[in-house]
Amino acid sequence: MLQLMDEDTTYNQALDYLYSFVDYSLKKSSELAKADFNLDRMRALMAALENPERQYAIIHVAGTKGKGSTSALMASALSAAGYKTGLYTSPHLQDYVERIQIDGKPVSHAGLVEIVEEVKSAVESIPLLTTFEITTAIGLLYFAQQKVDAAVIEVGLGGRLDATNVVTPRVAVITSLSCDHMAVLGNTLTLIAGEKAGIIKPGIPVVSAPQVDEAGAVLEKVSAERNAPLTTVGREVRFETGAHTLDGQNLTLFTPQPLRLRIPLLGAHQAVNAATAYAALKASGLTISEEAVRKGFAEVSWPCRFEIVQRHPPVILDSAHNPDSFEKLAQTLEDYFPGRPVILIFGSSEDKDMAGMLDKMKGKLSFLLATKSIHPRATETAKIIELANSLGVRAETAASMDTALARALELAADGDKIVVSAGSMFVTAEVKTAWQKLNKK
Repeated sequence: MLQLMDEDTTYNQALDYLYSFVDYSLKKSSELAKADFNLDRMRALMAALENPERQYAIIHVAGTKGKGSTSALMASALSAAGYKTGLYTSPHLQDYVERIQIDGKPVSHAGLVEIVEEVKSAVESIPLLTTFEITTAIGLLYFAQQKVDAAVIEVGLGGRLDATNVVTPRVAVITSLSCDHMAVLGNTLTLIAGEKAGIIKPGIPVVSAPQVDEAGAVLEKVSAERNAPLTTVGREVRFETGAHTLDGQNLTLFTPQPLRLRIPLLGAHQAVNAATAYAALKASGLTISEEAVRKGFAEVSWPCRFEIVQRHPPVILDSAHNPDSFEKLAQTLEDYFPGRPVILIFGSSEDKDMAGMLDKMKGKLSFLLATKSIHPRATETAKIIELANSLGVRAETAASMDTALARALELAADGDKIVVSAGSMFVTAEVKTAWQKLNKK
């Protein structure tokens, strides 16, 4: 027990150290807009660590929505193909180490402590590093130390000036683009697409999910300027969706021979992510069989993306946090639970378009439970209640996620209602924790 306590203490001390630097993920949008994002610090840090990111093949993934699911699908398929595979994502849901995984297993707490100690001298030699920059360097170093064959690296914010953009990948992947983080990335889709396209490197293949014309035009222009061959899903890579149940969905890719796949991730947008993941794997030049793709895609795990944790009444944990992803959430609810009213556990960061999100659920919302996560950017519940009332949605405040979940289950107990958590990944992560506690009793 003493050893366990010591490990917990040293792990928390390592996290305290990481959070002692500037953490832009915790900053309000007004502060983010003034942030000094550049790659000079990150390049200096990677050089001080002897550029570990050059020791393995990398797939680099940017996008507004779908980049985590697409990354998880590719990493799972690479592992199924026998590659020792790293996966770097952000933010985490419940534990910081989730950000750095090899073959689906996060770095251990002790492992994170060890590598944090290892990078401290390099970090101290470079002023003004951020929490995300240091964490990214730790992930890239850990993958080299563990001798991974390949790693899938997800962009944190944007692309052009993101800390991950020090890598030279086998392929650059751009998932679905929509308006988000506009204070930092720009207030038009053209500007946002330009920032995401910053991960495109000269001569390196690019794979894009289907885009609206405005965003697609930017990706085509930048790819052409950098002589980077562009493959667009829906154009060069065609697919169609098939049967779906609560256990998963089928899709067929035309490659050009039909390749039938099954994924446990639900929603038509996940079929798009799977097609994008497949196209990127093929463009990477890494050897991977169709059987490995089938196996890896079928076994992928990516929590809190239309995750059904209970079926009667349905309880769904989702990470939708902008109008575009709420539109996809509403469509997925209609596909799997047609006509059934929704009790929504909802919280949001202060810089998000809450009215736009809730508008996409119009006609489905039966009741809204306004919550506030522990995140510093979380919106006050009074503002959410006011907005819900203006839209004609019945709403009340829940003081905690435990309370919100209990109240939602109570409201759903006698009828055909569905409980959904969405609006913020941080809210849904806390609801997941509340669900786990409730089901341990």
